[in-house]
Amino acid sequence: MPKKGAPAAATKSDWLKIEIYSPVEMIDALNNFVFETGAQGAFQEYGAAPLENGFPEEDSPEILKVFFPNDVRLEQRLESLRTYLESLAEIFPELERPTLKTEIIHDPDWGEAWKKYFKPIKVTRSIVIKPTWERYAPTGGDVIIDIDPGMAFGTGQHPSTRMCLEALENILLHDRSIEKWEVLDVGTGTGILGIAAAKLNDAHVLCVDTDKKAVEIAIENVSINNVQEHVAVTLGEIATIKETYDLIVANITSRALIKLRSHFHRLLNPNGYLVISGILDQDKNDIETHFPASSFPVHQFLAEKEWICFVMRKGQPLA
Repeated sequence: MPKKGAPAAATKSDWLKIEIYSPVEMIDALNNFVFETGAQGAFQEYGAAPLENGFPEEDSPEILKVFFPNDVRLEQRLESLRTYLESLAEIFPELERPTLKTEIIHDPDWGEAWKKYFKPIKVTRSIVIKPTWERYAPTGGDVIIDIDPGMAFGTGQHPSTRMCLEALENILLHDRSIEKWEVLDVGTGTGILGIAAAKLNDAHVLCVDTDKKAVEIAIENVSINNVQEHVAVTLGEIATIKETYDLIVANITSRALIKLRSHFHRLLNPNGYLVISGILDQDKNDIETHFPASSFPVHQFLAEKEWICFVMRKGQPLA
């Protein structure tokens, strides 16, 4: 699911913090809009505290926290955002109207202030995502992944990321038919999924992203987790890749997944696994139409809130 990370720590000045309360169906559109409008950082969180298992309540609200510089263009940006919220409400009359509240923040130390929103979280039966600046006492069987998200998306807190991690855990810990897994992580972001694959089963992983900054952050996180011998990170498109893989994971958007489906089929080994997420429930039919059961038989289906994840196997050639 494509999100940006924390506000940049370039200067100390006044910033406008905006909290947008919105239905999940609008969050991705809002996230893209605020960055196009000049936001220096944004992150998504739930309105309610997580339960003891680390997961949010089923009906917890979605909040997008956005940070704009308090400069001469601030009023124009704020008015553009309000207009955009009105347009979304008109496009989706059946959904709750998004609301916002604002607060001026004086001289924040962005290098530290945003970190309070990212705590260790156990996202599956064995995987724990831990920010590099936090301490965590592991228990038996815990697989610890240290992440410094920087400006990339992928801290394990979003449903699409969690479901991908659960799918990877189910496959890599239970399918003993492959001695040495070859894994491709498409749209790697922070590298969290590729790192998880390497730590779960010593898989050999190639992480690919078209965003230069994401690639830099993923390389750093690979180093932090000491999996350089297992994980390579590259900048580029998967259309140029020639090797084939036992497992491909892609946590991107429905539109991007559909665009890449022929490459997924080409790059998968016979009966290989395809894990795709970043899909809203409203896009489920589109995915099923473009990933026909004859070519991509469904092995497992995961759902959390309005987000879904497919685990497929490679079937017959695409028509």
